[in-house]
Amino acid sequence: MSQDHPDDDDDHALGEGKGFIDLEKKRTRTGLVTPDARHHNYGRTADARHEEFIGLAAAIDLELIFTEILRVREIKPSTFLGGGQVSQLAEWAKAQDVELLVIDAALSPIQQRNLEREIGVKVLDRTALILEIFGERAATREGVLQVELAHLSYQKGRLVRSWTHLERQRGGGGFLGGPGETQIESDRRQIQDRILVLERRLEKVRRTRQLQRGPRAAIPFPVVALVGYTNAGKSSLFNAMTGSEVMAKDLLFATLDTTVRKAKLPHGRDIILSDTVGFISDLPTDLIAAFRGTLEEVTDARVILHVRDVSNPDHPAQAKDVLSVLADLGVTGENTPIIEVWNKIDNLPENPDETGRGLASVTPVGKVAASIPVSAVTGQGLADLLGVIEKTLAADARHYSVLVSHDAGTDTGWLYANAEVVSRDEPDEEGTRYTVRVQPRHRAEFLQRFAGRLTALDS
Repeated sequence: MSQDHPDDDDDHALGEGKGFIDLEKKRTRTGLVTPDARHHNYGRTADARHEEFIGLAAAIDLELIFTEILRVREIKPSTFLGGGQVSQLAEWAKAQDVELLVIDAALSPIQQRNLEREIGVKVLDRTALILEIFGERAATREGVLQVELAHLSYQKGRLVRSWTHLERQRGGGGFLGGPGETQIESDRRQIQDRILVLERRLEKVRRTRQLQRGPRAAIPFPVVALVGYTNAGKSSLFNAMTGSEVMAKDLLFATLDTTVRKAKLPHGRDIILSDTVGFISDLPTDLIAAFRGTLEEVTDARVILHVRDVSNPDHPAQAKDVLSVLADLGVTGENTPIIEVWNKIDNLPENPDETGRGLASVTPVGKVAASIPVSAVTGQGLADLLGVIEKTLAADARHYSVLVSHDAGTDTGWLYANAEVVSRDEPDEEGTRYTVRVQPRHRAEFLQRFAGRLTALDS
């Protein structure tokens, strides 16, 4: 809120990526609402969405005073909810001393402002709640910058004020705004300036990471990336496969920052295993954009492990949400092998006939190279998973012998960056001969670049 206009009650605070909730004070008394709009294709039941939304609220330890599923016959442009429902929420909030209302929907700035006015408490939508969780969990410098950038991009569209505020202008000179600049224009300009600063800092961090990744690109260790719906057990599986101790809790978005470790396949080949942030339905676009740099490990991966919590009744819909985000990143089962890891089989009921939730009822979603049932907790199926990863990595690769002359340093660099160098002979007067393994996505460029200097070794 601008200090020039302390009476602007509808303003959202203009901060540098600061959260919407004061997590330093006592737990915020919160009401939680999951709208179930008629004719809206959610892809899952209202109860399942409601349980997940409660889990999101629990991730930042809000004190839930009431939780409700509200049937919405028609989405109102002004308030999203119906007039009677808004009045009911206002009564509940006042009677139970609620400080915050979170709504499982993407609210427009006008809808959010009107709900706050009519209910009398701060209102957050799904996007804001997820941003809040990310803001609390970000640990690395890059993660903090990414979350702040997403926060500000979101806030930029939320500068909705009363007409009286919009009519007020701030005069004067200096750097605070030109003559006649309205407060909303000033705030937008400040946010945009900060966004540009963050984008420059993130680009610097990403360049540094690329330099750090450079030496690893010269090592013939393929990257295998773990992806999955939040709380599917990716970090537990990562720990079981690598012997690491990455934080793994029964909590939505327990992991935000990408972690990489080396793991060994059955026949001794090393891989780089990458644990990434969990996905979720309706993941805010600003977050996907902000975390695109972190997700480079996914786009560069040779194999994707799609971890599914098959003990969750909603796992088919969750799997579709994950594939949707992967598609946004340009990753599909057509261009990168995807292995489905059916995790948490130890949580499946012993008598599936009574519930219909047994392992036999689980089916793959999308194009997959294989599906492996595992338990990251008990270790069941992990040996099978490692074996399938090994077979998948070897399936489409072709081996070649290629000669690189002494003055073709860029060709040597290309081989180490885009192929797996299996062996290298001692240099002779013609150059150095390499035995390399080349994946399909790089094969056309390889064959063109080294035409006349290579021999296929596979029968």
